[in-house]
Amino acid sequence: MAVMLEGGEFMSIHLDRTVTQNFDEAIGREWLDTNGIGGWAGATISNGHTRRYHGLLVAATHPPVGRMVLLSKLEETLVRDGARLELGTNVYPGAVHPQGYRYLAAYTQDFSPLFTYEAGAIVLQKRVVAIHGENTTVIQYKVIEAPADFQLELRPFVAGREYHSLTQANADINRESQLSGDVWSYQPYAQVPALYMLVPGARFVAQADWYYNFEYLREKERGLDFHEDLFTPGIFTISLQAGAQLTLIVSTENPNGRNADNLLAGERARRKNLLTALPIADDLTRALSLAADQFVVRRGADLKTIIAGYHWFTDWGRDTMIALPGLTLVTRRYDDAKKILRVFAENIDQGMLPNRFPEAGEQPEYNTVDATLWFFVAAYKYFRYSQDKVFLKETLLPAMADILDWHQRGTRYGIHMESDGLLAAGNPDIQLTWMDAKIGDWVVTPRNGKAVEINALWYNALAIYARLLQTVGRNKKAQIYQALAEKVVQRFAQVFWNPQGGYLFDVVDGEKSDGAIRPNQILALSLPFPLLGRNRARQVLKTIEDHLLTPVGLRSLSPQDPDYHPTYEGSPFLRDSAYHQGTVWAWLLGPYLTALVRVRGKTGQKQGLKLLQAVRNHLAEAGIGQISEIFDGDAPHTPRGCIAQAWSVAEIGRAYLEDLLHEGPSETITPLTKSRHC
Repeated sequence: MAVMLEGGEFMSIHLDRTVTQNFDEAIGREWLDTNGIGGWAGATISNGHTRRYHGLLVAATHPPVGRMVLLSKLEETLVRDGARLELGTNVYPGAVHPQGYRYLAAYTQDFSPLFTYEAGAIVLQKRVVAIHGENTTVIQYKVIEAPADFQLELRPFVAGREYHSLTQANADINRESQLSGDVWSYQPYAQVPALYMLVPGARFVAQADWYYNFEYLREKERGLDFHEDLFTPGIFTISLQAGAQLTLIVSTENPNGRNADNLLAGERARRKNLLTALPIADDLTRALSLAADQFVVRRGADLKTIIAGYHWFTDWGRDTMIALPGLTLVTRRYDDAKKILRVFAENIDQGMLPNRFPEAGEQPEYNTVDATLWFFVAAYKYFRYSQDKVFLKETLLPAMADILDWHQRGTRYGIHMESDGLLAAGNPDIQLTWMDAKIGDWVVTPRNGKAVEINALWYNALAIYARLLQTVGRNKKAQIYQALAEKVVQRFAQVFWNPQGGYLFDVVDGEKSDGAIRPNQILALSLPFPLLGRNRARQVLKTIEDHLLTPVGLRSLSPQDPDYHPTYEGSPFLRDSAYHQGTVWAWLLGPYLTALVRVRGKTGQKQGLKLLQAVRNHLAEAGIGQISEIFDGDAPHTPRGCIAQAWSVAEIGRAYLEDLLHEGPSETITPLTKSRHC
């Protein structure tokens, strides 16, 4: 089964033939390699596609968006002594053909995906690497063993479409391609970028044809269209022998004159350099650092942002601010963190951060209450790590002042500070918190009014601003905001504590107090400035553990609640109905681990390290080397949603380094003591 190897420069995840040659196991595990501008290469380890998002070159034509699936597949066939050994795997209605996974002896992921095939007496390795900063994939073949010369046939399958859609056979596709020297070029449609392939020493034979009814199993499970037709312009043939190496370039730019092996080596070196900056280089830290790199991408000419999750998310404000510390600060990527904070600070409008940058380039969407407040936490942590006073004075503090001013007098969606100092927002028809599923006009988890984590964040925003003002010597203004923060934390104690249950109400709206046991209250313990004293913190932590804690995250609702949904599957309606109604969220493991150490000290530290064993195992379970977005609420907690989620990786990595290994900046939080207001 899966074996994690600690030796070498990169932490390796190895899957042997008991996984790779078992169809259900191989088709259920996915690999992903991203290019730093929003695109990727990715499929299952069988290299059979189960999603519309799988492809060898998924290009971001307007980084980090405008994604298009250009080269869907490159089917390999080994030809020797009249025998044809097909390494590909495809699912069709009622059939799997070819069944190349039967030749896959091993899958290894170190700095990138590596496949080892044993077909007949031939042992062939294939490595796939997405090149950082461009829409380019490098594919390298190495012949480890071969009794005699053989032919490698490569048949490209082209989708040429927007990544959310599917292609059906049509008469509009261009049936002609060109080979000039070693560079093959093909533009499937006039409005689609041209596809280039550098295939050294190859002979190309045009055999234009459609292949019909590729079946994508994950799309079928999600209640979506799941059949696609793919076009193939022809076949490349290359003669190989033992010891031979063939390295291809697949790109949206003409690769003529480029050295494919140098490209691969350069990308390997870039990823190695990421690891040299780490404060500690154990296997989990190295794995999470490479996982983190997949999400940090370019936005505009010289700024950065964070992709929320693969394969269908772009950059979202809330996810970006939550993920920033774990992706860029604990990994010591301060310059990237600064560029991310800058791009969002430049887009603040009416005191709000964008919740989402639309894919078609329209104006940002401002429809969240918490993304803006998470900005304070991300900015505060950035300063604590970097000590960058210039950026603090010139960018962060002015942005914070504008935000607080708007929130005190009121901004969009009824977001405003009430007379008691607490923050209220929304109405029953609007979803503004992270529990934001909406089906038609139905808000699945209505949380309008005063939400518990929003007010924990609001208190932190005020306390952080006061602390940072003190840092730059603006003590008089700092005292004003510190006094307001004290007012908020006192009122928080009166409004949110549930004396009958011994935990915090989830939402308070007028005279109504929602006693549903949800994980949002954990932020009152885990944020830089906690709101609970030790006795109540212990009670909240116990409630979380009794109702919500799983080995892979926190449930979004207690199983004892009548609205609890234990599984996340089926149609969009069924999935959205369960999204925040019991589904486990991996990112919440980070706040839980922080709270665990704060409340229980060294005992909590030991408990947290033991708990992370399930996360280590998960790295070889769904998206190899990644952490999924969500899991089913009931055991065995099947991974669901995105196979790679930024805040899942980030928050677990942040808590692991900061709280369990104490590798963050020196602690400056307000301690949990009996003298706190609640």
